[in-house]
Amino acid sequence: MSRPSIAERRADALAIFRAALEAADPARAVRAALSSTKLSPAGETLLIAGKPAPPGISRVRAIAFGKAACAMAGAASEAIPERLFAAPGIAVTSRGSARAVRGFRVMEAGHPLPDEAGAAAARSVIEALSGAGADEMALILVSGGGSALLPAPAPGISLADKIAATRLLLDAGADIGELNTVRKHLSLLKGGGLARAARPAHVRALLLSDVIGDDPSVIASGPAAPDPTTFADALAVLRAKGVLETVPRSVRARLEAGARGEVEETPKPGDPLFARVDHAVIGSNSLSVAAAAAAARRLGYRTVERPHPLIGQARAAAGLLLEEARHEVQHLGAGAAAARGTALIAGGETTVTVRGKGTGGRNQEMALALAIGAETRPPGRDWAFLSAGTDGIDGPTSAAGGLTDGETAARIRSRGLDPVALLDANDSHNALGAAGDLITTGPTGTNVADVHVLLF
Repeated sequence: MSRPSIAERRADALAIFRAALEAADPARAVRAALSSTKLSPAGETLLIAGKPAPPGISRVRAIAFGKAACAMAGAASEAIPERLFAAPGIAVTSRGSARAVRGFRVMEAGHPLPDEAGAAAARSVIEALSGAGADEMALILVSGGGSALLPAPAPGISLADKIAATRLLLDAGADIGELNTVRKHLSLLKGGGLARAARPAHVRALLLSDVIGDDPSVIASGPAAPDPTTFADALAVLRAKGVLETVPRSVRARLEAGARGEVEETPKPGDPLFARVDHAVIGSNSLSVAAAAAAARRLGYRTVERPHPLIGQARAAAGLLLEEARHEVQHLGAGAAAARGTALIAGGETTVTVRGKGTGGRNQEMALALAIGAETRPPGRDWAFLSAGTDGIDGPTSAAGGLTDGETAARIRSRGLDPVALLDANDSHNALGAAGDLITTGPTGTNVADVHVLLF
């Protein structure tokens, strides 16, 4: 098999990314997790991730929120027996992702920063769950972005204050765990708050995970999960990120009051509240990475699936991938050298500490950083690197990420621009746009973090 050209490498990288997206298809995941069976003459019983619904359930109140809310809600409306479905359900998704769903009221809200539309949606969710009886079940369908899309500020915290705190943490490079530790303690629904709102009903949550490790307490800030973090932990995050003195006064006052025991904590592991709550992760970054690796093998690549997700600063992650690729080149056997090439596949979710005034996202920054680093020490000839978010949105841009190669930096310079200066300014979007290296998919309707494909 001949070694591919750069153009062929780029096409292969896109095909591998498409396979990762297909594995994260939210409707397919919900259909696999929800079904009904006739267990008694009384009628159908709903099966949720292989388990029967609690006995005696009279109806199901369905709530979907996140970037995949519409697809998940649509699949659920088909699977829930009509006699059980309490219409209308509520589906809350990001702007540009909404579509009509039978049996659901669909609402749009802001992401990554929450907005008033999201606050209104949160109030609707609380209203829909209030009054649920012990013989009812709340089916919660959660996907990436759910935390920002369903803001319910705690008493004394305005939405503007919460947005300001979120923006400061994002700009300071806070990862998803750090961000959610703070948001849980500023919210009525996060950190187990949704489970509180639904009691005494049973709660069953199906999760499309966009976080590394698939911890239900982290996915969408754990709306139906026990929260192991505390007010003191939230204060520690603000202190570590250097924003304790700059967050709104109300945010700091609430967290400090909570740390003194003057505000009720989020429900913790072991709380009796969670005896009637169950979770199932039905899609994740690791499943998409495995699908990407399988696609690379089908294309004829010697495939290395990175066992650990890429986290931390995007630029550092790019350097790490380059080093791992060079290690693979040095240790290729004769059989591997004769193959189409090597595919290094990784997942994860990196961060960017914003120091410049440019535009970009973590995947675009990672793609540009790798292209610059590979100029002096390339991983091989005719290489290509794809870094993209499975939701189709990378930072506050219209791109999903970037697809670079050994000529990227030269293409940027040919437009009279300095790729290193643009990287330093956090202006990866304009740099990759000049090179023709942006990946634009539009919202994909799913979100299981990021996928990285290095072909060499």
